[in-house]
Amino acid sequence: MTTTRALASALATTLALAGAALLGGCANLHNVTADVSSYGTWPASRKPGTYAFERLPSQKSNPLEQDALEQAAMPALEAAGFKPEAAAKADVLVQVSAQTQARPSPFSDPVGPRWGVGWGWGWGGPRGSMGLGMSMEPPWWQLQVDVLIRDRASHEVLYEAHARHERAGSVEGLAEPLFRAALIDFPIPAVSPRPVTVELPKR
Repeated sequence: MTTTRALASALATTLALAGAALLGGCANLHNVTADVSSYGTWPASRKPGTYAFERLPSQKSNPLEQDALEQAAMPALEAAGFKPEAAAKADVLVQVSAQTQARPSPFSDPVGPRWGVGWGWGWGGPRGSMGLGMSMEPPWWQLQVDVLIRDRASHEVLYEAHARHERAGSVEGLAEPLFRAALIDFPIPAVSPRPVTVELPKR
């Protein structure tokens, strides 16, 4: 009975420590940090002006998804000084895209579980004849958003920006803050890549 209680107590302690380790990476639930890269030759004297979205043929094949992505990018474009306009009259055309992919957790151990605990006992005292192990690694996801701004008249690419964020669990709802991170330094192509932290939208 004493051994069973000790086993249960140690298991509960390990679960608590593993949970704390997971939550440690999400200490601030109001911000998100992205790796941002930006490039371009936006003229120093040119104001942002008006914009319209431009879609690739592959994006036109899934209009609902692209609508949602463009809606997520609009606050960032407006914060940068742009105003929406019809495509035939806009100063620039903007392409936006996003890619989501799963990847191995940075905490994963190729030869065994990242977090583990074990006990052993046998006749005459502890001998390690029995063990208990567990894995506490949630799925790890990466979301990247991309922005390309072209002059409508000349078709010259004036600005390009990318923002990437990865975390354990879902990246749903992060497109909007990542677009803000991507354009936070517009029109200056700052050091790339660089960490940028923005607030999450209030729900």
